[in-house]
Amino acid sequence: MRDAVIVEAVRTPVGKGKPNGSLAQVHPVELLSHTLRSLVERTGIDPAIIDPALIDDVIGGTVTQVGEQAVNITRQAVLSAGFPESVPATTVDRQCGSSQQAVHFAAQGVISGAYDMVVACGVESMGRVPMGSSVLPGTDPFGPGVAGRYPEGLVPQGISAEIIAAKWSMTRDQLDAFAVSSHVKAAAAWDAGLFDAQVAPLAGATRDECVRPGSTPEILAGLKPAFYDATYAERFPQIEWNITAGNSSPINDGASAVLITSSETAARLGLRPLARLHSFAVTGSDPLLMLTGVIPATEKVLRRASLTLDDIDLFEVNEAFSSVVLAWQQETGVDLAKVNVHGGAIAIGHPLGASGTRLTTTLVHAMRDRGARYGLQTMCEAGGLANAMIIEAL
Repeated sequence: MRDAVIVEAVRTPVGKGKPNGSLAQVHPVELLSHTLRSLVERTGIDPAIIDPALIDDVIGGTVTQVGEQAVNITRQAVLSAGFPESVPATTVDRQCGSSQQAVHFAAQGVISGAYDMVVACGVESMGRVPMGSSVLPGTDPFGPGVAGRYPEGLVPQGISAEIIAAKWSMTRDQLDAFAVSSHVKAAAAWDAGLFDAQVAPLAGATRDECVRPGSTPEILAGLKPAFYDATYAERFPQIEWNITAGNSSPINDGASAVLITSSETAARLGLRPLARLHSFAVTGSDPLLMLTGVIPATEKVLRRASLTLDDIDLFEVNEAFSSVVLAWQQETGVDLAKVNVHGGAIAIGHPLGASGTRLTTTLVHAMRDRGARYGLQTMCEAGGLANAMIIEAL
């Protein structure tokens, strides 16, 4: 049976998604094309050695596919990167898990024999293409059927994060302490040079811009609730309004990519695999809570892999909000010392469509650095969705 392996993983530094951010002047197509070029260069796919035309497809994830991120941005990035015109590309949307879904599709294509070599990637320039801008003013992206099924109405992600914090009885101190730990771990990873092998500097940016090594619980305690709304306060009286900008992921710009092939193809081309893509799962969950799908997705992928939580050495759980990871931890009982060991999205950043392959890049390199055998990655996604996958080191 064919397998699917990762032979290289790379990302840009993650910039603030603001006009003064370090990547603000970089067109999103160029963000992704830079990452694709860097992936090829670091893999050693040189026309003098291996023809890039061997890449069967490039599957990219982008959430806000409008404006500068419209018209199949992945195809434009492939052309901008200088890949042969014969290399195809497509762009997928599973909200925050878009590029993790790209990894799933790419690996499944290799395992099935539809591909021999494929790139999974993602990009989001949230400063240039604001989140939500694909919904035109005065339009309804949900339709009457969804409105009829949820007559009281669905809610924004920030409100879902508040409902989760209340349901799992999380205090403001707990949420802020987790956020601080993310910054501490990310800063330590940068200082130790653990990100150097995976980051491709761009436009003068060499480090993740939102990592704050001086963050403390006292500083975060001074921040006001980010999502307070009187209407939602009346509807959900259990909410204590503990979600702030400090314990939420920021708005960011960035891109990331991984090259996936089979062990057989890697051996034939002289490429050294980093890890095998072991098992995959995707699940739906309550769209009101929205962000708790990581819990059943984790259970589902472990069941498919015939593994247990004790078999997993490292976990990457996307830090959309502190409350998401802490709810997942309460339900699974996983030791937080194994989770997001080099920091997570609260510190590194969350450039939506790029985050799935960013997590994969971080996980693969962390597994190599720590000698881990199994790693599990899972992401919550808007609409009540979640992806999960297990990676095995080689």
